[in-house]
Amino acid sequence: YTSALHNETVDQVTATQDELKAAYRRLCMLYHPDKHRDPELKTQAEQLFNLVHEAYEVLSDPQARAIYDIYGKRGLDVEGWEVVERKRTPAEIREEYERLQKEREERRLQQRTNPKGTISVGIDATDLFDRYEEDYEDVVGGGVPHVEINKMHISQSIEAPLTSKDTAVLSGSLTTHNGNGGGTINLALRRVTSAKGWGEIELGAGDTHGPLFGMKIFRNLTPRCFVTAQCGLQFSSRGVRPGVTTVLARHLDKNTMGYLQWRWGIQSSMNTSVVRDTKSTHFTFAMQLGIPHTFVMMSYQYKFQDDDQTKIKGSVKSGFFGTVVEYGAERKISRHSVLGATVSVGVPQGVSLKIKLNRASQTYFFPIHLTDQLLPSAVFYATVGPLVFYLAIQQLVIRPYVRAQKEEDLEKQRESSASNIAKKKQEAEAAVLLMQESVRRIIEAEESRMGLIILNAWYGKFVTDNSRKHERAKVIDVTVPLQCLVKDSKLILTEAIKSGLPGFYDPCVGEEKSLKVLYQFRGVMHQVLSGDTEPLRIPKQSHRIDADT
Repeated sequence: YTSALHNETVDQVTATQDELKAAYRRLCMLYHPDKHRDPELKTQAEQLFNLVHEAYEVLSDPQARAIYDIYGKRGLDVEGWEVVERKRTPAEIREEYERLQKEREERRLQQRTNPKGTISVGIDATDLFDRYEEDYEDVVGGGVPHVEINKMHISQSIEAPLTSKDTAVLSGSLTTHNGNGGGTINLALRRVTSAKGWGEIELGAGDTHGPLFGMKIFRNLTPRCFVTAQCGLQFSSRGVRPGVTTVLARHLDKNTMGYLQWRWGIQSSMNTSVVRDTKSTHFTFAMQLGIPHTFVMMSYQYKFQDDDQTKIKGSVKSGFFGTVVEYGAERKISRHSVLGATVSVGVPQGVSLKIKLNRASQTYFFPIHLTDQLLPSAVFYATVGPLVFYLAIQQLVIRPYVRAQKEEDLEKQRESSASNIAKKKQEAEAAVLLMQESVRRIIEAEESRMGLIILNAWYGKFVTDNSRKHERAKVIDVTVPLQCLVKDSKLILTEAIKSGLPGFYDPCVGEEKSLKVLYQFRGVMHQVLSGDTEPLRIPKQSHRIDADT
């Protein structure tokens, strides 16, 4: 119906009744069967005339229009109409629709488990840099450095919404280090008490620390300040170990948060931090006093405004344990995957390379310990190695895969819409034939007053970039349909997809399209290139071809 009643002033959603009537009269004059003597043209005119009449009956009726705006054409089918009574007012129909939409959202929420998981594999590669060659001269295979996995951690959690306010969270983890390890399982019940807060009870058990009972509370004190409090009891062979943690946070300005944390228990500490997060940067400063960890930390991250969401980051942390400097980068490698690498250089920790892959809600973490000393060779290879490896994988694997995936998705979209596009093309060609007589009269009237004449117009995909010369332009000639829309030496197109205009169709499904128009006004040549959804008003002084000369 959008295309059936689409002209230079009508938009399906916001059009007034007067605009609809004007568009209806205009198209009726164009498509009326009695205006065409040729039998084939008369048949095509009848089909388009009936479509315009059906569209006007729907859009001019408040109830039917409200149903169509919400449900589309399928909502107008009598057999499929099972949602609301047809006699209700548009406001009642929208209210009922919103209620049903909320119910569907609640059902969707109950079915969602929101799984989250982490897999961490620690690798000891110190033999690459710290080995003594003389110790291996007489050993078979001693010339090959020994790299081993010495640590592994796996954790997984799922959420189960019980009601609109209650959620159960089940989580578990397994850890092993040099052949020794254990596991834990936790169940948390969370309840949203009000718009300002929620509470949680946690029960846990494991073969390393024993049973756990904990409580956590979150509360918004003011619109700019909130607090969390957490307490727990850890039961073990050494007795009961209590622990308490509180965090007070406040918005210092639009992009800055301040945190105060106090922890009492096995590792007591006090921590204060300031976090500033903007569109292009992320900065953190933290200071902690505690036993055994006391440190000062500062980190900075810069976010590039590109499609791959590239970020570079660096941090320095110094305390009783020593000093650690870290730097790295992360980048989006596919629609749901982000790959990052960080180099850690510290005293006395040595040099490590940390690789992290986020795939949807799953995280894969690979910390690789290279050396216990500050060796320049280890720093160099930890920095250059991942960069070279990433560039190679990007060129040989990721880009070809993404390109093939896009082409496959585009081909599926074309196949699914092929029959519909073929029908639209047939309707557009029929409309162009029916417009010929009207266009001839419009051109005569415009020529008599030196008005607006559309010389050439093309719609579709244009190839203007030299790097894309191998691609083929996919355009259709829309000179006649645009000239038919000229009224009083003006052409006005609204912010809508132009394939819905009479006489138009989509020549390249799923690809970016534009409208290129070459026209004459007052004897002067003009040219304009407009995006598919951009509004267009013709004529304009800026469209003059000789405007730059």
